[in-house]
Amino acid sequence: MTGGRLQDHQRVDCLVIGGGPAGLTAALYLARFRLAVQVIDRGAGRAASIPRTRNYPGFPDGIIGHDLVQRIGEQAVRYGARIANAEVATVERAGDVFQCRTSNGLIEASAVILATGIRDIRPPIDDKLHDAALAARLIRYCPICDGFEVTGRRVAVMGCGAHAVREAIFIRSYTDDVTVLAWDGATVLDDAQRASLARAGITVVDGAVASARMLHDKLILATDCGELAFDAVYPALGAQVASRIAQDLGARVDDDGYLYVDEHQRTGVPRLYAIGDVVAGLNQISRAVGQAATAATALRNELLA
Repeated sequence: MTGGRLQDHQRVDCLVIGGGPAGLTAALYLARFRLAVQVIDRGAGRAASIPRTRNYPGFPDGIIGHDLVQRIGEQAVRYGARIANAEVATVERAGDVFQCRTSNGLIEASAVILATGIRDIRPPIDDKLHDAALAARLIRYCPICDGFEVTGRRVAVMGCGAHAVREAIFIRSYTDDVTVLAWDGATVLDDAQRASLARAGITVVDGAVASARMLHDKLILATDCGELAFDAVYPALGAQVASRIAQDLGARVDDDGYLYVDEHQRTGVPRLYAIGDVVAGLNQISRAVGQAATAATALRNELLA
């Protein structure tokens, strides 16, 4: 989503960091609460890269991720929210005010909502190939989002250990042709995990992947066991959680870096809220939007108490 330029050294009621569905929905609510709200977005959101989401209510034929983000942003701006493209360098507390230094200047806010999300760890393939395969739906990152679309297809789960096992067994409910493999061949599966996969009828390939290429509507992986063609590959490699800002301010995180919040999306740091994928739980747009409404309403009540 394209935003405007940040006005240097402005003061707002709330600063929202992150311009995905969570952050933009929070901005929409805050603007309609007649609060001054500024969204800062670095332009690399996960939701915007979704080729088409079919789980989000109200779009029977699905909607392209970029289009959904654009629509929510336009709706927020219509009611007075401001959106700017910038990189956040630091966020610090100065008394009761948050001071955010960005690539475009300084902004002060009475409260901050973090909607910084996560970044999926990609398989080690060429970026151009990865992006083309993602656009062609040959690489997919969320079986909860789009497992339905691979029903009856040949699917690979690329990863190791318990994470790959869980994802493969989840996908197995959609198709009887599931393979687990690791790029370097190190699937790191113990006997119990291998037995669990075998009972589910899931194949394990222990050979390393030498290369990948697209051929028509398939992703071809060249392994030590020969070339294997798949209709979809799910990397199960984990994610990098963008919680550094909150941690620097003293917010608590779990072992994976996800933020702890209460029932109102408060982090424990006064007037610092967190919503969306940066919070531990199900990484779904509908959940993020609900959290945004909760956080924005709680923040409004706190500021106007």
